[in-house]
Amino acid sequence: MTKQCHEVDYQIIGSSMQLVEVELDPGEAVIAEGGAMNFMEPDINFEAKMGDGSDLESGFFGKIWGASKRAFSGESIFMTHFTNEGNQKRKVAFAAPYPGSVLAIDLSKHNGELICQKDSFLAAALGTNVTLKFNRRLGSGFFGGEGFILQSLKGDGMAFIHAGGTLIEKELNGETLRVDTGCLVGFTSEIDYDIERAGSLKSMVFGGEGLFLATLSGHGTVWLQSLPFSRMADRIISHAPSLGGKTKGGK
Repeated sequence: MTKQCHEVDYQIIGSSMQLVEVELDPGEAVIAEGGAMNFMEPDINFEAKMGDGSDLESGFFGKIWGASKRAFSGESIFMTHFTNEGNQKRKVAFAAPYPGSVLAIDLSKHNGELICQKDSFLAAALGTNVTLKFNRRLGSGFFGGEGFILQSLKGDGMAFIHAGGTLIEKELNGETLRVDTGCLVGFTSEIDYDIERAGSLKSMVFGGEGLFLATLSGHGTVWLQSLPFSRMADRIISHAPSLGGKTKGGK
């Protein structure tokens, strides 16, 4: 069976503030979100293209449709393609804009699909299909905040996603896990996902845990993050003096 995705090698560097270094053979390529690149060696050429390049026969209108879905989610309609155009192995590295861990996933070992938060995706081997994944209950999804807009990564190669803070891996064997929507990084396609109200009205307003929770159940793997970017940003803003936050000593 012909492999869909390029076979890239990689190394995850660092501990608490990780990046992934991808090694490309001549002619191999990797796709990434704009601004994720950290460094690259000579012979690596990068180009912003409309779409992920997984379907070369989709045509112009197919690419427009894919780009419009990315625009709806607040993402750029372009993805950056990095290609080794030399005659020897070359490396390119990617990192998220805030501290955390990088998770490397071999999609071929997870039924060819991973569902992740739209802000978690870093990079993937060329040939990976990156599309939006909508929850069945569209109404509840609109109120689910970060839990609504998910990405589906499909293929048979390597994909790299980012988790803020510490990465937590949970194996579900028929259980149900309730998660703050911002703490959800990704999960395998066998997991059933939905959004529910976070307790009573009083708990929703005064509990400080958000208005909605993600519920995940079934058999598969779930990855969580200890420090969602939104939570970190809220703390920084609340303590910024120029924005009304408090300085040391309450002044």
